[in-house]
Amino acid sequence: MSTGVSSAVSYAPEGAITAKSSIAERVALMRSCALFAGLSETECGEVASSSRVRTFARDEILFMQGEPVRQMVLLESGSVKHTQTGSSGNEVILRIGGSGDSVCIPNKTACQQHTCTAQAMMECRSLVWDQSKHQALLAQYPQIGSNINQILSKQLDELQERFREVATEKVALRLALALLRLVKQVGKSVQGGVQVSFSREELAQMTGTTLFTVSRQLSRWAEMGLIEPRREAVVVHDAERLVRLCGVGE
Repeated sequence: MSTGVSSAVSYAPEGAITAKSSIAERVALMRSCALFAGLSETECGEVASSSRVRTFARDEILFMQGEPVRQMVLLESGSVKHTQTGSSGNEVILRIGGSGDSVCIPNKTACQQHTCTAQAMMECRSLVWDQSKHQALLAQYPQIGSNINQILSKQLDELQERFREVATEKVALRLALALLRLVKQVGKSVQGGVQVSFSREELAQMTGTTLFTVSRQLSRWAEMGLIEPRREAVVVHDAERLVRLCGVGE
């Protein structure tokens, strides 16, 4: 016998539900990141609706040093390294971007070139806005421009701090401080500690030293039980303790 209830129930199209869910996920990400700080949920929803989702494969180049800026990228998951290459061909890692970080933040100038290369260190899911759309968002939401200035200022402060470390600190402390930053930025909890998926060569690039020196220092710390070297990674048992030990003249 029919109860008549089924005739009162309506269903939204599956595509509409998926779209709403997708926008909600984007808004949640945006409200937790520095680039969109100060924007309301409604404003974030409007900005999110103009984005598109893109996945970058491991080792894929997002953009190259010297190329024109064509889009703004916000990482939802994964990590990206920003590198700069000198005239001799030597490469240095400027910074690492993780979930919630802006990989590329164009300024108000329409004609702009990338000063570094960005490469995915693992599969990365991201939100992307084309350059023209980003320019329109800057005009519509001045807060985004203010946030960009703060982000760039913070990046400059970190680069200055790292330059001071290279100029004044011993290799052991520089390496320990680099691992501490990486644990906080892109570390992944594993049994026994936090894994930093960085090769020895990349650690050498970040700390201004040689591959041999990094390998030797990591071996010393492994013997002390402070870390566990792995292929293309390091498991750090206690990064802050490592820094304290190095800071008192290890």
